[in-house]
Amino acid sequence: MRFYLTTHKRHWVRLTRVPLFLKSEHFTSAAKLHPALGRYAIDSGGFTELQRYGRWTRTPRQYVQDLLRIWECVGPYDWAAPQDRMCEDLIIHGGTAGPLTFVGTHLSVREHQRRTVANFLELRSLAPDLRIAPAVQGQTVADYEHCLTLYDRAGVNLAAEPVVGLGSVCRRQSTREGAEIVTALAAHGLNNLHGFGFKTLGLGKVGHLLASSDSAAWSYHARRRPPLPGHTHKNCANCLDYALNWRTRVLAGLPAQMGAPA
Repeated sequence: MRFYLTTHKRHWVRLTRVPLFLKSEHFTSAAKLHPALGRYAIDSGGFTELQRYGRWTRTPRQYVQDLLRIWECVGPYDWAAPQDRMCEDLIIHGGTAGPLTFVGTHLSVREHQRRTVANFLELRSLAPDLRIAPAVQGQTVADYEHCLTLYDRAGVNLAAEPVVGLGSVCRRQSTREGAEIVTALAAHGLNNLHGFGFKTLGLGKVGHLLASSDSAAWSYHARRRPPLPGHTHKNCANCLDYALNWRTRVLAGLPAQMGAPA
């Protein structure tokens, strides 16, 4: 199981060999990009797009151009997420969660799934060599199985894909419902799942069924704690040392049957 450290600090790619998970938008806004020292994967930034606008503001062609620039300047990434559509209630219906306001897409789960699959097919046709991974979305186990059917009807063999993103589970990754979803998808032969936002509790339950996962929880933790000894900033929410220490602690706490995460 490969555990990616999610960060908004794009320059970390030249500072550590630890696998990183970074939003494409953090690269596209940069005048200069640095070659990566280690492995990394690309998040499309879908949660933020849909939370703020209720739709994608970048076209698939623009996203492909962004990915091409990242690939050429930073180096080949492991994979990139598609412009999928999460199925959380807040994303669909709108509302507030803490400081965030969600405008809502006001579409159905089925329509989110249809557009997710259609986007992957378009991205794959525009750039078949860019390692863009499909993603499955839903709310219930039955929803996710419906999403598998949509891919199958489109001629996409998910079991043969290097990576399949598992979306809309971040807030449920440690729950029984989240475990049931992962278990059901694994039973369909998907041993290539990437759990978006899976961290300690979720990985402890179903990490052995995932090929990889990512988390930015280190920054949330650091924001509510004093800085590390010798650090002069207010907190370590943007600190590589803290992030690496947090990742080491997470991996040390995972069940032995998961092996040694990369």
